[in-house]
Amino acid sequence: MSQLVVALDFPNANQAMQMVETLGSQVNFYKIGLELMMSGDYFLLLSYLEKKHKKIFADLKLYDIPQTVGKAVANLTKYNIDLLTIHAANAQIMQAASDAKKHIKIIAVTVLTCLDEIDLQTMGFDPKLNIEQLVLKKTKLALDCQIDGIVASVLEANLLKKNLQQNPGKNNYDNFAIVTPGIRQESSAKHDQKRTASIAEAVRCGSTHLVVGRPITSSNNPALVAQQFQQQIYETKAIVS
Repeated sequence: MSQLVVALDFPNANQAMQMVETLGSQVNFYKIGLELMMSGDYFLLLSYLEKKHKKIFADLKLYDIPQTVGKAVANLTKYNIDLLTIHAANAQIMQAASDAKKHIKIIAVTVLTCLDEIDLQTMGFDPKLNIEQLVLKKTKLALDCQIDGIVASVLEANLLKKNLQQNPGKNNYDNFAIVTPGIRQESSAKHDQKRTASIAEAVRCGSTHLVVGRPITSSNNPALVAQQFQQQIYETKAIVS
């Protein structure tokens, strides 16, 4: 079931809340990340979204020693957060997050969609592994740690869907989330994303959560554009099913 998630990438909670009011009933799921965390308004916005009965994707990309990550996740379980990102690091870090998650679904970031294979080689990753192979390797480790999903571009989503359904091992892939940022309309600019895709491509390839920011929030009519995105999701799902 593919869902639209709107990224509230704003410098403060007031601007983010104004966007939520503008979008109204067109959007029920919001991502809030590091920019708002550093503003000091993060938990104010969390409480606001809870009161508005909106779903919350806390995109914090936690990465630290296992004990610290586990305790951070435990603190966040005080809130009605639906999804929370951590980095797909080693097994101990991911397991600590999984053990502490309670009602929160933990989503592991595999390879940021602003990176390409040249970037990964510069960062010291094995040049023998392309992005798809690296994402698959990280995803299998996340599944072993009972992580609930991963962040991956649509370019890897289809590979994951086919590979993990054919070779499920000891884990159940049926409810595994694939969160895909970089979703654009065909004519939209990529901005700082390198691995982007259209809504139709994402839905067909198995992405469960489609994260859209500036194509909606920077448009002249955000509510109308959000409605168009929702309609495209609905129409593509009808064809796929």
